[in-house]
Amino acid sequence: MKKFVYIIICVPAVLALSPVCASAQYRTDIKAEENAGAENILQAADTSDVPVVITLEQALQIALSENVSVKVADQEIQRTDYAKKGTYASLFPQIDLSGSYQRTIKKQVMYMDLDMGSGASGEGGSAGDGSGDSALAGFDTSEGLEVGRWNTWAAGLNATMPLVNTQLWKSLKVSGLEVELAIEKARSSRLDMVTQVKQAFFATLLAKESFQVYKDVYENAVTNCQETEKKFRAQKATEYDLTRAKTNVANAVPNVYDAESSVILSLWQLKAVMGVDLDMNIDVAGTLDDYSQQLFYEPSQADSLSLENNTTMRQLAIQAEQLAHTIKMQKYAYIPTLSAAFSFSINAMTNDFKFSQYRWTPYSYVGVSLAIPIFSGGKRYNDVRQAKTQATQLKLQTMDTERNLKISIRQSLVTMETNIKTYNAAREAVASARKGYSIAEKTYQVGKNTLLELNDAQLALTQAELSASQAIYNFLIAKSQLEQTLGQDFIR
Repeated sequence: MKKFVYIIICVPAVLALSPVCASAQYRTDIKAEENAGAENILQAADTSDVPVVITLEQALQIALSENVSVKVADQEIQRTDYAKKGTYASLFPQIDLSGSYQRTIKKQVMYMDLDMGSGASGEGGSAGDGSGDSALAGFDTSEGLEVGRWNTWAAGLNATMPLVNTQLWKSLKVSGLEVELAIEKARSSRLDMVTQVKQAFFATLLAKESFQVYKDVYENAVTNCQETEKKFRAQKATEYDLTRAKTNVANAVPNVYDAESSVILSLWQLKAVMGVDLDMNIDVAGTLDDYSQQLFYEPSQADSLSLENNTTMRQLAIQAEQLAHTIKMQKYAYIPTLSAAFSFSINAMTNDFKFSQYRWTPYSYVGVSLAIPIFSGGKRYNDVRQAKTQATQLKLQTMDTERNLKISIRQSLVTMETNIKTYNAAREAVASARKGYSIAEKTYQVGKNTLLELNDAQLALTQAELSASQAIYNFLIAKSQLEQTLGQDFIR
């Protein structure tokens, strides 16, 4: 019997513990990766007056250890882990100690009907025959007899343990899947955070390059204004040209301020998604052109992309498995349950508080109880139907989600392909616009063209440079969104 009970307890316990061990190993591996080097970077940024320049990989490392949503997701894993252990504890004996004290305010009264006449009227009765009646001779039966004592003390130990409870065993599996779902949700939070950090990082690079472009436009406008002023003094340029040159300088100033403000705002956004102080002195490394080598797209690879690692599909798969076990668990409610119980108690009833003289009376029992479900008004039947309906709903939701995710993949691929073409065209436009501006600048200096033609060349160069940077940025944003949809983990 002991061996049987041991097997009943241990087999479900071993099966239930496996997800917990997996989750613990998962958290250990992730934490080791997240904290590598992040603390040193943050300390340097706090103490340095010069901005600490960080790469995209370093920004991701900091975010993986400091981002609030990631920390909340880790706490959710821990919470579900505790809930899992709480369910697992149901397999063990539940032992409780109890104690009580009662003070009687009014004792119970018991009434008895005593036939006293037969003994008194007996003519031949002996003295011994009437001794029992004489003991009750002075008792008035109409007043009743008080029962019990003023003080009642009790203490006890109770223990119960399920021996056969298939519904409980199945609930352990459902709780284990709850931990797996929390782990997958934490992974989803990390994927979403990584995408946000990438987008904020690339947005900062775009803002810095836009600032540099508008700054170059301002410096060129200042140079051209100085050159025009020299020509005006030498009577080789009209007053209109000088006024137009000064206007170009004035028009370039707001663009520089706006671009500078965009850089500051984008850095704040990056710090926010990283989960660090907004006053931390950091800057981003590199330029968007450094990522131009990633502008590659092979149309044949589109068919090979799979949603196997997509976190939404994984969560839906875990939920579907949960519902499958829930349906079985609801069906197991029809199966009888067997449990063991043990109880030991002692009590004493007295009229005083002389504890050393108390007489304690023990009482104990051990037994098993069998519960056979017979009728519940259709509750068990409807619980099964409800779980099946939820499974059907989830199946339809999974189909719709998969369809939308495939659309998202195609949108990302089309955006990537379009921006590759845009970048290639913009790169050629930048080369020709830069050459055209150089020619227009030199010919303007020797007086062979007008300031209007020089401004046109400057505008063409500015548009070409911004288009090239914007194409790289759009490609990288679409690529990061595609990586999130495909479920590519963290730093790539």
